[in-house]
Amino acid sequence: MRQLLFFSNNNNKIIEIKKIFNKFNLELISLNDLNISEEPEENGQTFEENAKIKSEYGFNKTGIPCFADDSGICIESLNWEPGVLSKRFLNNFKSNKACFESVIKSTKKNSERNAYFKTSISLTFKENQNVIFNGKIDGKISEEAKGKFGFGYDPIFIPKNYKKTLAELSTKEKNGISHRSIAVTKLINFLIN
Repeated sequence: MRQLLFFSNNNNKIIEIKKIFNKFNLELISLNDLNISEEPEENGQTFEENAKIKSEYGFNKTGIPCFADDSGICIESLNWEPGVLSKRFLNNFKSNKACFESVIKSTKKNSERNAYFKTSISLTFKENQNVIFNGKIDGKISEEAKGKFGFGYDPIFIPKNYKKTLAELSTKEKNGISHRSIAVTKLINFLIN
């Protein structure tokens, strides 16, 4: 399996994943390369279900082995939400900054700063044949948003054993520890063995 489709229209994610794949002799193509912009509705209850909806859709549409990820942040002070609704939760605010302020406020009110990011990757390589890979990184919500790198909730998430937010780490540092890189590494190990 030399060619692999990554089912995503998120350019930040595509860049991050391509950097991890470059080390291996695997050609990664994205939806942009195929001029596909439509995506299925992500109505799963879990990260795994949403990833599978996307990878099956991509495989059925193109016939190319396809993987997709679904990721999100789970925050203790929000009863471990927003989870699978992370993107929608962020988009409900007028800006990322407003969302971050709301999250930070909730953690201060409850003194519950724990959080984790989770990624589930689904690989579909034949009809109705999927393999799931999970990655998780524990940490806490910062007291203020910091950093210019990364995307999504990175500016307010401090990984365990770190003093900086994910958005303050370089892409290389982030790829060394992130939930997504853990899941992608499992996927690559599966593909090359």
